[in-house]
Amino acid sequence: MSSSSPSRLRRLLDGAEPHFTQGGKYERFYVLFEMVDTLFYSPPNKTVGGPHVRDALDLKRVMGMVWMCTFPIMFMACFNTGLQANEAMQTLGMTSIDGLRGFFLNGIGYDPSSFFANFFHGMTYFIPIYMTTFIVGGIAEAAFSLIRGHEVNEGFFVTSILYSLTLPPDIPLWMVGAGIIFGIVIGKEVFGGTGKNFLNPALVGRAFLYFAYPASMSGDAVWTAVDGYTGATALGIAAADGMAAVQAQFTWWEAFIGTIPGSIGETSTLAIFIGGGILLATKIASWRIVLGVFFGMMATATLFNLIGSDTNPMFGMPWWWHLVVGGFAFGMLFMATDPVSASMTNTGRFYYGCLIGFMTVLIRVINPAFPEGIMLAILFSNIFAPMIDYVVVQANIRRRTKRIEQGGQA
Repeated sequence: MSSSSPSRLRRLLDGAEPHFTQGGKYERFYVLFEMVDTLFYSPPNKTVGGPHVRDALDLKRVMGMVWMCTFPIMFMACFNTGLQANEAMQTLGMTSIDGLRGFFLNGIGYDPSSFFANFFHGMTYFIPIYMTTFIVGGIAEAAFSLIRGHEVNEGFFVTSILYSLTLPPDIPLWMVGAGIIFGIVIGKEVFGGTGKNFLNPALVGRAFLYFAYPASMSGDAVWTAVDGYTGATALGIAAADGMAAVQAQFTWWEAFIGTIPGSIGETSTLAIFIGGGILLATKIASWRIVLGVFFGMMATATLFNLIGSDTNPMFGMPWWWHLVVGGFAFGMLFMATDPVSASMTNTGRFYYGCLIGFMTVLIRVINPAFPEGIMLAILFSNIFAPMIDYVVVQANIRRRTKRIEQGGQA
């Protein structure tokens, strides 16, 4: 067989295609066939007239790149989730776990100093969450595609992993499914699917869970995956007792590396920077948005530091701590840079990012009941993104009109 001969998979798909195209027995399921076909092979469609642009990166490949950039975060998420659980078990004097999880882990052990013990323990929490998200959300996505007759949107692959990484490790799986359905349906599909939603669907699902089940999403106990153990987050400690209490329990370096309690994939700023750096280098993420978010956060945090407060300890948190605690870094690089729900103009992207950074610190500092602010800040800014672009475009029109008028007078 020559190297140019089609592969067995390609021949199988080509043979099945007539059954799914118009007039075929399974015509109504064409969107599912197309999803599988384009997952493994580039679409055969070609433009026949100019002008057009040839580019190796289509939407499916871009989404695949974003998904792969979360790998460092996923690996660190598994390790830190297991580390926090094993340290809690050591504190409580536990030597084993009952049930299915214990069946897989009791032979490995629960030594916090063992990388493999930590990693595999964390995997037993992360994999069920991600699989639940992927299966339940995938069914919702496919159902809407079948009803509307359009292809399955590739954006779900990114939505599913980003949503999973924002959740606490001990969240019930039925809540995981409820949240992703809400995010997919209400946050995206009701507006027409990928490319037409004005809110980030992963954050919509996360926000739904927070407001619908606050005890399971904001309580200290859920951040450590061991029953009967309470592990407060750095933001929770800072809001209650101030920065001195945070620094007494965690170092900045530990917060940067990600060996502190928190959501599954939001604790390691280092892992987030590695994946986010690739997105910036490939120009998939906008550096203007990232710069705007960072500048807005730094300026607002510094302003609150200068103002100070005798009653609110969050006024004393410096910007370099805001950067490494909570979900700020993850939101800045992976959520705020969503090209669909963010501003579209270059100037608007910077101001859009500044608004997110400003709102994040404002919510963290002013609202003692909700120490984390990046999620609501991004959703709030999503709403104002079209207005920001409108102001930028109108300013450009006025500037160019004035230039033309001055040139005519000359």
